[in-house]
Amino acid sequence: MSRGPAQFMPREKGAAPLDVMIGIMAFLAALALGASLLADRASLGWRAGLSDRLTVQILVPAHGDAPRELVRETAAALAVLRATPGIAHAAALSETEMQNLVEPWLGKGSLVAELPLPALIDAEVIPGAPVDLISLTARLKKAAPDSQLDDHSRWLARLKNLADTITWTAYAILILIAVATAASVTFATRAGLAAHHEMVSLLHQMGARAGFIARAFEQHFALSTFAASALGATVAALLFLTAGSLEVFGVEAVPFLPPIALKLREVAWFAAVPLAAALIAWITARLSVLAVVRKIY
Repeated sequence: MSRGPAQFMPREKGAAPLDVMIGIMAFLAALALGASLLADRASLGWRAGLSDRLTVQILVPAHGDAPRELVRETAAALAVLRATPGIAHAAALSETEMQNLVEPWLGKGSLVAELPLPALIDAEVIPGAPVDLISLTARLKKAAPDSQLDDHSRWLARLKNLADTITWTAYAILILIAVATAASVTFATRAGLAAHHEMVSLLHQMGARAGFIARAFEQHFALSTFAASALGATVAALLFLTAGSLEVFGVEAVPFLPPIALKLREVAWFAAVPLAAALIAWITARLSVLAVVRKIY
């Protein structure tokens, strides 16, 4: 019975360190991929929450009866917003909602309740409706001199730039890990050729072509790389899937940061890590063997 080319190459006893290294690199690659998915999801969520919305802040007046003036200016600003074409809804945040906003930074307590917090008005814009922000700002300033209009465009641009930076950094890390994987497989392939020099010479004398010998190495390294990287990617996937339940171990989530847990459909992208690693190992091993064998023989 004929034997496949991969069966001629016995597995080296020292292959375990290479498998461990590839598994670790696959784990790091999956972490980088997960970070890019989290950044993209957080950016989309933040932009969806801020798009088609306006925020009017009424600073605490520095003149007269500050609490009464704050209530008056808030009511005046609400009247201007509700009379503006294109604005579907406008409402002032309650005192409880204001304290909930500052709680992640200042915490709870009587000190927070005594702070002179400004008034905030949340306005919802009809999707696609044009709103003249310059005219609206002027009318708000006339009705409520201590008002400030924010259309969130500056924050949306910053969030997009932050998400893009994280995503491209993750891609750069993935490229570096791919290069490291290719270099490791190249070194292991050349070491394997040296270790099995007599067998390779015998196969060549029996008429085996360089492609037949290359298949023995490429299949071996592709399969071992796939197995090791699949294990590393699986560990990273389990880490991201269970990250949402860290409160059980006393790790509290940061209120103003997105959750670090991934959903099952997002973790499915991790399957690309062992597939890509196996492909890199297959191509690298083949090119390395062909280059060495053709140079020798």
